[in-house]
Amino acid sequence: MLIAMFISVSLVILGHCGFEGIQNRATVTLEGIDFNKTLMHGMLSFLLFSGALHVNLDDLAKHKWIISTLATFGVIFSTLIVGGSAWVVFLIVGIKLPFIYCLLFGSLIAPTDPIAVIGILNKAGVPKSLETKITGESLFNDGVAVVVFLVITGIAAGGHDVTAEHIMFLFIEEAIGGIFFGLLIGWLTYLMLKSLDNYQVEVLLTLALVMGGYSLARAIHVSGPIAMVVAGMFIGNRGRLFAMSEETRKHLDSFWELMDEILNAVLFLLIGLEVLVLTIKERYLIAGLAMIPVVLFARFISVGIPVTFMRRVRDFSPDAVKIMTWGGLRGGISVALALSIPTGPEREALLTITYIIVVFSILVQGLTIERLATSRKFESA
Repeated sequence: MLIAMFISVSLVILGHCGFEGIQNRATVTLEGIDFNKTLMHGMLSFLLFSGALHVNLDDLAKHKWIISTLATFGVIFSTLIVGGSAWVVFLIVGIKLPFIYCLLFGSLIAPTDPIAVIGILNKAGVPKSLETKITGESLFNDGVAVVVFLVITGIAAGGHDVTAEHIMFLFIEEAIGGIFFGLLIGWLTYLMLKSLDNYQVEVLLTLALVMGGYSLARAIHVSGPIAMVVAGMFIGNRGRLFAMSEETRKHLDSFWELMDEILNAVLFLLIGLEVLVLTIKERYLIAGLAMIPVVLFARFISVGIPVTFMRRVRDFSPDAVKIMTWGGLRGGISVALALSIPTGPEREALLTITYIIVVFSILVQGLTIERLATSRKFESA
């Protein structure tokens, strides 16, 4: 990502030095790539399934309450804190946005990105149980974040009345529906895997599960990301134990690890190149930099409150909140959601500000979380 950003900035500099043709060709090429569709309707299903394959259900069950709390109430708290603070910050720097769009910004920046989180935490050396909490939260909070984002988008667009019943129905349809749909397609694939002993066909079945399952989830209006997480955990736990030979497990892991590495590289390359299509204005830059500590504070509060209450019944390291705050990375999903906002001045401002926060999150938080983790002595996670 850093290399891609360096290339993008170099092209911009060349454009200002009289080589507009090079910059224009690169910009036109990048504009031809719909980042939102590429990630949300393409890469995301593969990346989430790959990440969920290696999540241990027993470990996840031990921390189900903190994970579910962070993935639901944590997202809502963060949305409200960031949205309210953004309205004040934007007014100060001269960005006039309706309050509802500030809340929309809060909702798209609230979820931690499982793609960025899993990629970093695997190498960060944090305790296993703490890694499970952060990874589990990031895998499941997409469903809640998408519901909140869709509700606020509906209010901002003014297309229909948004009632409590509508919000509840949307949550049940997307999140709960995604869980049951993921279990269903995971179980059906498990039955097919159990009836075979041919690793080539079994790997292809998991590929079909991801591609067909995600497309069908979108068609029936349930959360594709949550469905892929649930299906991935079902295959990675029950399927791995009862439906695969040792040879199949080895080839399956090798295939999905390679898929994960390739798509991660492409994704962060695209994020770095997005600099070319952003509208960089001084007030957007100032607002983006000012919102970085606000987003971190919102993360600290949304993590700190649940952990403080749960310390009465569960053991947590004294530094757990700090690690979970700094390890809650924002990534491509926030950029993709910002790109899905209808074209207008609101989208231009929010996209640039979101991009600045994502760049800081991945480059600064992502490259320092390992140092922060190794500098702490954890008694318990």
